[in-house]
Amino acid sequence: MASQVAHIVYAGKYLEKYPMENSDEFLLGVCFPDIRRIDSKIKRSDTHIILSDLNANLSYLKSFQAGWKFHLYCDMRREEILNNLHFYDLPIAGDYWGLPAKHLEDEVVYESFNDWEKVIKIFNKPPKVEIPHFVSRETFEIWYAILAKYFEKKPDSESIRIFIKKQPGLVKVADDIVKTMDKLRKNSKIVEILAKIKKEIVNGV
Repeated sequence: MASQVAHIVYAGKYLEKYPMENSDEFLLGVCFPDIRRIDSKIKRSDTHIILSDLNANLSYLKSFQAGWKFHLYCDMRREEILNNLHFYDLPIAGDYWGLPAKHLEDEVVYESFNDWEKVIKIFNKPPKVEIPHFVSRETFEIWYAILAKYFEKKPDSESIRIFIKKQPGLVKVADDIVKTMDKLRKNSKIVEILAKIKKEIVNGV
């Protein structure tokens, strides 16, 4: 499971291989599943649907739904890559549900994508798309506004702390997540493995 910057970076790599007419809605869909982070009424199972065909075949879906499925595919593929590289055998790599590593990954891959200005513009004023009944339009717009702010510059410890603290369920552990991330950053092997994900995640798609 990746965090939001990484999801956009990997979506960008996918779009390089498979250009999409409505890429704006695709990018919205890519970050949609983690909207649950700001609304406790939304269950993880509501947005992280278990699909029998969890692959990167998106051709049969509308753009927003294709982005949603791509998020789920990336979550699965990322874990495969990390497990193959024995990432979780390294000290504290999986602490706090893997969130420190995920946010460090955001920092590592941010500069691999060069169109953040476009994404910020889309997310600050998201187009009308068909969203599930359990998500209000207000929650939808708040989530993307939070992401737009987070995407404004390369993540660092402070911007990541601010982003985490906007997620009610993580407020109490935000400082501990960032402290753990700071420790991970000092481990060159951790950073090396996280950097490999972007090279591997859409290989073979």
